[in-house]
Amino acid sequence: MRRPNIAYNDAERAELWRAWREGQSIKAISVRLNRSDRGLAHELHAYGGIMPPPRTRAEIRLTLAQREEISRGLSQGLALRCIARGINKAASTVSREVKRNGGRQAYRAAQADRAAWQRAERPKRCVLAENRRLRECVIQGLLQRWSPEQISNRLEEQFADEHSMRVSHETIYRTLFLQTRGALKKHLCEHLRRGRTLRYPRASSRRTAHSRIVDAVSISERPAQAEDRAVPGHWEGDLLSGGDNSHIVTLVERHTRFLMLAKLPSKETSDVVAALTKKMSKLPTELRSSLTWDRGTEMAGHKQFTIATDIQVYFCDPQSPWQRGSNENTNGLLRQYFPKGTDLSQHSQAKLDAVARELNGRPRKTLKFRTPAEKLSEVLH
Repeated sequence: MRRPNIAYNDAERAELWRAWREGQSIKAISVRLNRSDRGLAHELHAYGGIMPPPRTRAEIRLTLAQREEISRGLSQGLALRCIARGINKAASTVSREVKRNGGRQAYRAAQADRAAWQRAERPKRCVLAENRRLRECVIQGLLQRWSPEQISNRLEEQFADEHSMRVSHETIYRTLFLQTRGALKKHLCEHLRRGRTLRYPRASSRRTAHSRIVDAVSISERPAQAEDRAVPGHWEGDLLSGGDNSHIVTLVERHTRFLMLAKLPSKETSDVVAALTKKMSKLPTELRSSLTWDRGTEMAGHKQFTIATDIQVYFCDPQSPWQRGSNENTNGLLRQYFPKGTDLSQHSQAKLDAVARELNGRPRKTLKFRTPAEKLSEVLH
């Protein structure tokens, strides 16, 4: 039987947060502590998955040992000034201590120490709770599905001369996850990239098997100008998968991070090649240099694509998704719009274009918080 959901002691709480930081699951931690899953989850959600800082006692405050001396002095009938000299404190300090804890007859050291510890807990109101204008700007950014980091840096750029209109992305995350701050409503977490209401430790990346592609040109043969992102026109592509075997083509330009999406009737290579050809044939010549893909069988017809568009396809090494880093990151952003398990075939091409426009209008840290649309406009003009 698991232990009931009584309060965690200091040792248990320390072990809970240590295991959580290591990435252990709630189930594993509950077994280790012999506690229920529900109680442990409640404890984590109370702090938003963020380990609370350890509380400390200020040096000028009375210690438990000093309160014991006060208690003994009172029991012996000593004057307050005499007791104060014995613990090297002001007589007024001892007088207030005794009065607020029941007076000479009722004073108890342990009880007084616990009461003082409870009174000392005064959580400071966060900046978003104090500044309504700043809070409304943050909420507006979240509703546009901007990340807290994008919001923070955009505010710094827009209000360069107003220090009161600045807030760190960490403060935004903490205010969302710690609902006790009372500044940002919990439903705004739905607009975060992962939609989480709890901060999770970093998870290890998953490795997937890749199929062999006939006559695949390795990424090692890709031009150096594509590698350093100095020249526009080099793209990364992949499929975003959903429920009922539905898929969307995602294309990201490496220099500008500009995104294009294409609807797919199926994952068959003929359908993928046709969708890619139609989408990329509309691009100006200077934006059609290369395409980097993983080793999925949907690009088995890469030769037909190259013939139709004059765009060379390069394939990543097996188990190396980081070689398409821009595309992998963008696919993560797209999960805000197309959650895992949902049927992607229900979305029209117009809907996909609207999502792409919204993402292309987001400021990006890697572009010094310019938007992909702004960056592409600079390139073309």
